[in-house]
Amino acid sequence: MDFWQRYRAIDARDTRFDGQFYTAVRTTGIYCRPSCPARTPKAGNVTFYETSAAAHDAGYRACKRCLPEAVPGTPAWNLRSDVAGRAMRLINDGVINRDGVEGLAARLGYSSRQLNRILSHELGAGPLSLARASRAQTARTLLVSTTMKAAEIAFAAGFSSVRQFNETIGEVFAMTPSALRATARHHRTPAVAAVSSTALTLNLPYREPFDPGVFDFLAVRAIPGIEEGSSTSYARTMRLAHGDARFRVDYDAGVPGRPLVLTIGAVDLRDLPSLLSRVRRLLDLDADPVAIDGALASDPRLAASIAATPGIRMPGAVDPQELLVRAMIGQQITVAAARTALIQLSASGSECLVPGDGLHRLFPTATQIADTGFELLRGPQRRIDSVRGAAAAMSSGELDFGYGDDLPGLEAKLLPLAGVGPWTVGYVAMRVIGAPDVFLANDAAVRNGIRSLANDAAGGARACETSLSPDFRELSPWRSYATMHLWRAAAAAPSGARTRPVRTLSPIPKKATP
Repeated sequence: MDFWQRYRAIDARDTRFDGQFYTAVRTTGIYCRPSCPARTPKAGNVTFYETSAAAHDAGYRACKRCLPEAVPGTPAWNLRSDVAGRAMRLINDGVINRDGVEGLAARLGYSSRQLNRILSHELGAGPLSLARASRAQTARTLLVSTTMKAAEIAFAAGFSSVRQFNETIGEVFAMTPSALRATARHHRTPAVAAVSSTALTLNLPYREPFDPGVFDFLAVRAIPGIEEGSSTSYARTMRLAHGDARFRVDYDAGVPGRPLVLTIGAVDLRDLPSLLSRVRRLLDLDADPVAIDGALASDPRLAASIAATPGIRMPGAVDPQELLVRAMIGQQITVAAARTALIQLSASGSECLVPGDGLHRLFPTATQIADTGFELLRGPQRRIDSVRGAAAAMSSGELDFGYGDDLPGLEAKLLPLAGVGPWTVGYVAMRVIGAPDVFLANDAAVRNGIRSLANDAAGGARACETSLSPDFRELSPWRSYATMHLWRAAAAAPSGARTRPVRTLSPIPKKATP
């Protein structure tokens, strides 16, 4: 977007752009979200910044009226596959809090000096400033949504001391932590008391519209004891850097504001920023659904599906290594068969977290799978050997991938593995790094979805009359979301309308809606 496109967005107070850029006003010394209800400033007094950190570094303070930190994140970090986008995904996952700037730079293949120069040029702020802004956002969320003590919030948000926490809150928001907490009653996000230092309930901001079908997608793949899911909720256990965690997300379309409520049953507070980031990625909460739907609706093959299902989300992953194992096991078989295999495999990681609790186990680690877990798998020996080989490579550190990779990087790391092909890489890219432009052309359910939509009486004639490309290239860079619509159409089609898979089968079950 150029200056005037952004200026028109703030003049219209368009909520779609909240979190995608920030508006700084020289005459007031504050920065706002695009939808701030204050009077639109003169264009000559406005500067736009890509990140709140850049506005902080330029000497601006957050608006007390619109609280620009209380917005969904920018979708650009998945859309951008450059160093800046990859760095932001890792910063949001808490890498700087755990490994420092040197650790972040090493993951990206740069020196810390080079990385600082790149991020300052691209985003207007260096890695430390970006991490500081992320901590401030986490701290604000905890202050207005919980009754945690300020000292607990300081360390949960990633600050090294209470003094640093107080100074940052004062500099960013021009308020003390207690004053910022008092603003909660003036905003729609309800404050919910914390049960303890490791049990919290928070609201997750997102951009409308939101299609809850992402919960169905996760529910049909849920492994008992590790995950639970329904059409409006999802819960699971997971490993984080400092310990095990448990969370649950609930959606209620009947409540004003249609909140997504995150309940964290257990987590080491040092892992809280990482958990929040991964849950948001899992549900694709930083997406811009209006922009995505607007682009996809231009294709007559998808127009009816977009109208019926606005705001479809692309499910992410809370653990990249786990997702690769699940993808490899799920190749060439139905989701039901893959789930059965994963239930058997999960016995190798059966640590008991809370006796009697419905979620009482963890998905096995790569080491557990490589050592003994592969013995629990059934099926072709070739596939079992492939899963074991990938697990061994991840266990030894020979294979290291995650949120900071781009698609070419994933291909270079994963394609050399036995049993991994383009479908696996594409699926992992969609769910781990949120790659928005993946089209799984050889996927049987994708082909079934295309056929189902083409046979639709309302849209078939229009689709047949066009000369649109079979790989949906006209919809770049949103073809991953087109894939989600095609999987949805394939799952909803009568069983007789589906073709028998030839090489690979989509991760959507034959008799379940994603």
